[in-house]
Amino acid sequence: MNIYITLHGQYYLTNRRGRMSDLYKKSGVDIEEGEKTVSKIKNILHGIQNKNVLEGIGGFGGLFSLDLNGIKNPVLVSSIDGVGTKLKIAFMSNKHDTVGEDLLNHCINDILVQGAKPLFFLDYIGTGRLSSDVIAEIIKGFARSCKKYNVALLGGETAEMPGFYSDNEYDIAGCITGIVDKDKIITGEKITAGDIIIGIPSTGLHTNGYSLARHIIFDIKKFKVDNYIDGLNNTIGEELLKVHRCYYDEVYPLLEKDLINGMAHITGGGFKGNIIRVLPDNICANINTKSWEPLTIFKLLKKWGNVETEEMYRVFNMGIGFILFVNPNNVDTILNQIKDAIVIGETTKTDKKAVNLIY
Repeated sequence: MNIYITLHGQYYLTNRRGRMSDLYKKSGVDIEEGEKTVSKIKNILHGIQNKNVLEGIGGFGGLFSLDLNGIKNPVLVSSIDGVGTKLKIAFMSNKHDTVGEDLLNHCINDILVQGAKPLFFLDYIGTGRLSSDVIAEIIKGFARSCKKYNVALLGGETAEMPGFYSDNEYDIAGCITGIVDKDKIITGEKITAGDIIIGIPSTGLHTNGYSLARHIIFDIKKFKVDNYIDGLNNTIGEELLKVHRCYYDEVYPLLEKDLINGMAHITGGGFKGNIIRVLPDNICANINTKSWEPLTIFKLLKKWGNVETEEMYRVFNMGIGFILFVNPNNVDTILNQIKDAIVIGETTKTDKKAVNLIY
């Protein structure tokens, strides 16, 4: 007779006494470590789930009761993403409590662009050999952002796959679902010529450009993660692990007041790749890159790697993580509410939508 135990949404076969067979353990799957992980996760998640969650950890699927108060035509908005090779920095630094926060913040920003309020989040963690301590640290990051932004961590999958992932390494991904009234969806179609473009600063690389950054820092310059660099106030590892900023608290109140015509989250693809996605066909977004000072890490990467300026703005956020398109009459209100936001450009009419970076 066999029974099953649950690991953050993953089910593992054990014998009826709850002990893993020697053969399964020799194959690389450690059920006892899985049980430790379940216990640690339960402790971390205790008290953070909101009233809309109907079942706790351990079901085949998470149950979430929708509160449609004040929403006439509800539309669900979902997005899925990962952290990319920023995880390599976490492995090198043996620091795992921020990458979950990175991922959830990134996902919140992505659906915020369309005007959505986040509801719940599901995560996936794949690893070669399970470490309950490492998994617990990752979940701490998820839990921290869930609590801050009232997002339910509805469930997840933790898969131990020896021979597929390297030992002591893992991958994470997450899917977020939010809600917006159909009449308040932000598509960018309201952006017109003469709109002012406002940028909100980033905290660093966020979760993009790490393949190029790692090549420059660790292959070309031969730095170690614990090296202190002139111009930075921390080690290079600490700089690269700075948490992806979430813009929800600053931006969502502006949406409730209908002060924003369009938004862009500056992630993979940089300025041109992300801004072009929200522009109407006859609008050009003119970005004056001299209107802000790039963060020191970007100046160093450009210098160390001899990277062309255009390439830097195509790969990195260069210190601006989120962009708003607003009517000129609303600029002062927004700048007063988001203290570190700055005007970085304006829109003009054109025959074909475009993004023009002024260097």
